[in-house]
Amino acid sequence: MTIHDSELEAFLDEALAPEEMARIEKSLRNDRELARRLAAIQSRRGAGVHSLGEVWRSERLSCPSREQLGSYLLGALGPEHADYIEFHLKVVGCRMCLANLRDLERQQAEAPEAMRSRRRRYFQSSVGRLRRSR
Repeated sequence: MTIHDSELEAFLDEALAPEEMARIEKSLRNDRELARRLAAIQSRRGAGVHSLGEVWRSERLSCPSREQLGSYLLGALGPEHADYIEFHLKVVGCRMCLANLRDLERQQAEAPEAMRSRRRRYFQSSVGRLRRSR
């Protein structure tokens, strides 16, 4: 199976699904030409030469914000926006956004008492550090 330079770039950014990362890593161990291509991409990046795709991926321009993921989780988005986020999570498989969504799900499932306890600890840790404005 052919591995394209765009896949190698995504591999460097750790932006692929775990199965794809493992497939490319295994191929790199056995294919000197592939390893040479990867080294060339790393060298080009080190010289400050970036493709539009690299900039798009590195800046995560297609990723929804954490607030948008929270709204998606709550079902508070319009259908088009929700469809895009679902595509981004399920088809693209963005690991950063999936991790953010899992964290938000964990927070949402947290018992209300645990949430109150955490807020109380935050407040207590700042007592005496805040000054009243006059």
